Parts: sequence; C-alpha cells; structure tokens
Amino acid sequence: MTTDREYDDSPVGEPQHVVLGQLTSPYGTKGWLKVYSYTSPMDGILDYSQWLLRQGESIAAWRVVEGRRQGKGLVACLDGVNRREQAEQLAGAEILLPTESLPALASGEYYWYQLEGLEVITREGVALGRVDYLLETGANDVLVVKNPGGTERLLPFLPEQVVIDVDLNAKRMTVDWDPDF
Repeated sequence: MTTDREYDDSPVGEPQHVVLGQLTSPYGTKGWLKVYSYTSPMDGILDYSQWLLRQGESIAAWRVVEGRRQGKGLVACLDGVNRREQAEQLAGAEILLPTESLPALASGEYYWYQLEGLEVITREGVALGRVDYLLETGANDVLVVKNPGGTERLLPFLPEQVVIDVDLNAKRMTVDWDPDF
C-alpha cells in the first residue's frame, strides 16, 4: 500500500465509514480475493468501483477492477494486485465505504449502522437498553437490544407495529414492547 492512498478516520460525530464486508482469502494465483459481503443483495458490494480497505489502524483506497459471483460467494480483483502473495497481504481487511457515498434512503428507512447504539425505550418510557446489533432472519430484521446488565432482548424490526419511532438526532428508538418479555 502506498501512502497516497491513506485516509484519516478520526471519529467525529457520525461514523465516516460503514463496513460493507471483508476480504477473506486469496482466490487462485492471479491476485483475486474472496469477498464476504454484508450487503443485501450480496453482490451489491460490487456496485462500488472503489473500496477503502482497513487493516488495523491503516485505511487505504483500492480500485475494484472486476468482481463476480463465484459459487456461493464473491471474488474480486483489485488494481495493482496481480499475484497470490499480494492478495495474501490483503486477506482479512475490512471493506469500508464513506457514509456520504451510500445511496439516500426513503423516509422511514435506515441503514443498520444508524440504528446501532440507539437507546430503546417503550411507549411508557421504560428503558430497555441500546441496540447492540441487528440480525437478518429472512422474515424481518431483528434488533438485539442489550441493557447495562448485559441482558439481551430480541425485538423484531417491524415499523409501526413494534418500532413506533426512530429519532436519529436524539439517538432514541421508541417501541411497543412489554419490558417483562
């Protein structure tokens, strides 16, 4: 990696980057890499012509030359990575995208990273904890809400049924949920 590709990732307010996936291992002998994608659909990660790769504290920009489905996964070729040895050096890197590069969403739609960390309260004002992470189940996404004691609750992300209000500015989500459940 060259220094002209370095980026500053100092945390100020909203996250500057969102993690889209990870390079897992080399694929073949010509520098291709296997890609584990967190996007939905899986190959949506290939829509971005440039990825930021984070290895430890270092973040560097890499141009995606080509990418495709391979079996049940994805593989990609990055500019300047032409040998397996070069690909091995990038294995394990997280694939980031600047948050400002994400497509705008319709009203009432959210990226998962926006929901993580929100305080979750019931309509009655009972604090349930904070959104730790989300799970994709097929039927609907599930919020994993963790309270300070470490107890986890699984709440279906069902707008207007369970999730009554999301206030990103106040970092709060109001839910219709029995605190004893």
